[in-house]
Amino acid sequence: MRREHRVLSRLWRSYDRAPRAYAYTDDPSVAGAECFVMEYRDGEVIRDELPSSMRGYDDLGRRLMFALTDAMADLHLVDPAECDLEDLGKPAGFLSRQVSGWARRWELAAPEDGDPLMARVGERLAKAMPQTQTHGIVHNDLKIDNCQFDPDDPDRVRSVFDWDMATLGDPLADLGTLLHYTPNTDDPAAIQGGVRYPPQLSLPSQEEVGARYAERTGTDLSQITWYLAFARWKTATVYQQLANRARRGESKDDRNAALGDTVPVLARSADTLLDQLG
Repeated sequence: MRREHRVLSRLWRSYDRAPRAYAYTDDPSVAGAECFVMEYRDGEVIRDELPSSMRGYDDLGRRLMFALTDAMADLHLVDPAECDLEDLGKPAGFLSRQVSGWARRWELAAPEDGDPLMARVGERLAKAMPQTQTHGIVHNDLKIDNCQFDPDDPDRVRSVFDWDMATLGDPLADLGTLLHYTPNTDDPAAIQGGVRYPPQLSLPSQEEVGARYAERTGTDLSQITWYLAFARWKTATVYQQLANRARRGESKDDRNAALGDTVPVLARSADTLLDQLG
C-alpha cells in the first residue's frame, strides 16, 4: 500500500495513465488498515466478459491490445528522475535478481513430484541472460485486466492499476509478460486457455505486439524470446504457489487447485523457447 501510494503520488506528473494518489496513512484507526486515497476515474475493466458498452466495435481485440502495448511503451519511455522516482529500485542487476529470486520461490513451492524441468529452465535462463539495453520503470504485472478503458475510445488505455510491484529495471521484462498473455495460435492449448480474455476477442500475434512496441520505443527485440521464456517460467512458479494454497484450503477460488497441472506445460514451453536462442 505504501509503495503504491509512493508511485502514484509522483508518476502522474509524467504518465497520465497513472491515477493520482493524494494521501496515505498507516493508522489503523482511520479505516481498519493502512490505506490511501486515489483519484477516481470512470471506465471499463475487461476480464472474462466484454462489457456491453464496448461490444459494438470492429476488430476490438486488436485495438485493445495495441492500446495496452502503447501504454506499456509510453511507461517505459518515462524518465524516472522527471517524476522523482529515480530511487524506486536498484536497476543494476535486475534480471539476475529476478531469475535467482524466482528460482528460490520454485524451490520452496515445488511439490515432491514436481517437474524437474522447472529447475533446469531456471539454470538455462541464468546462463543465457541478455544484456539489459536500458533501465526504466517496470510495472511487473501490466496486463489487460489491470487497465481501464474508456468505452468511447478503445484505442487508448485510460488508467493503469496495481502499482504495488513497480520498480526500476529492465522494461523488456514487462513486454515478455505481455507476450505471454498474448498467446499465439500455435502455443499449447493449456497456455491459450490459461489467459483470461473475453472469448469473442481476436487478439494480434506476439510478433505484431512486439513490432508495435519496438516502433514506439526504438528497442531492439532480438532477444525477446528470452524474456518470454522467463515469463512462462515465472508464471509456472506462481501457478504452483496458487495450487499449493488451494490444497492447504487457503484459497476461495476453486480454479486454483488445477493450476499445478499447467506447470509442466509452461516449463516445456519455456525450455523450447530457450532452444531457439541457440
